[in-house]
Amino acid sequence: MEIGIGAPVAGAWAGPEQLGRFGRLAEELGYSSLWTFQRLLAPADGGGDPVYRSVLDPLLSLAFAAAHTSRVRLGVAVLNAPFVSPAFLAKQASTLDVLSGGRFDLGLGLGWSPIEFAATGAHKAQRGRRLEEYVSVLRTLWQPGRVAFDGEFFTVPESRMEPSPVRPGSPPILLGGAVPAALARAGRIGDGWMSRSGTVLARIGEKIAVVRSAAEQAGRDPAQLRIVCRGVVRYDPAGRGTADAEGRRLPLSGSAAQIAEDAAWLAGQGVTEVFYDLNWDPLIGDPAADPAAAAERAEEIVRALAPTRREGGSAR
Repeated sequence: MEIGIGAPVAGAWAGPEQLGRFGRLAEELGYSSLWTFQRLLAPADGGGDPVYRSVLDPLLSLAFAAAHTSRVRLGVAVLNAPFVSPAFLAKQASTLDVLSGGRFDLGLGLGWSPIEFAATGAHKAQRGRRLEEYVSVLRTLWQPGRVAFDGEFFTVPESRMEPSPVRPGSPPILLGGAVPAALARAGRIGDGWMSRSGTVLARIGEKIAVVRSAAEQAGRDPAQLRIVCRGVVRYDPAGRGTADAEGRRLPLSGSAAQIAEDAAWLAGQGVTEVFYDLNWDPLIGDPAADPAAAAERAEEIVRALAPTRREGGSAR
């Protein structure tokens, strides 16, 4: 299973210095990917999850990271499709793919924040059907030569979009979502499924089964799908971990050894990639945290969980 990390895009550690630094560190330590996420607005009263209060733009952050790296894959988990037209996103995505040398992975979701829907004028009705057509528009525009699209929701006059992505029909599209309809959609039309921060990892195998079953029913090879898990890490070198309501240790909490064991367990559930997202650590992703201490803690965790360390190599 491939292991990635969340990029410094939220809270105290987010900024140009750390984006470049942790991108280079990810490559040095053998991580396979670097991931951002989207949040446009936060509640005016300062409420809500601290990780959402100060967030860098996901695609601009990846473009910056691309300039400081050469091998690590660059993904957004996820960008909310209702907030931007498919033609606009197709151009952004193909540009980022070209600038990164074909390293971009596009995660798409449907959004949930009422204030973001209001501010972007996004449609809430028929979001699932719109997303299916949205994906078709993206893949159409990423083809070389003349293209056109005439659908129920979107129209693209005969035209060209150049430069094309590094591979025609790419970047890979990973669909988010938690309800059965969203999971089935990922299996039918996506290149894979992306779990969310609130996914109950102890039951992730059930969701993966829905994704793979839908792929098989659509005549696709379920084994070819990528299953990417956002790993909200609760690191405690003492190994105490974090307990759920029933007193059981939450997956990906505790010491580096415990977290590595949990990652191996996730692979057994069908996860093909997990990325350790430190933005959800309140000592790192809260904008009220101390920036220097946040960066120091993040580096400690990234080094402790490094794939090279687990494989017996040096993490330093």
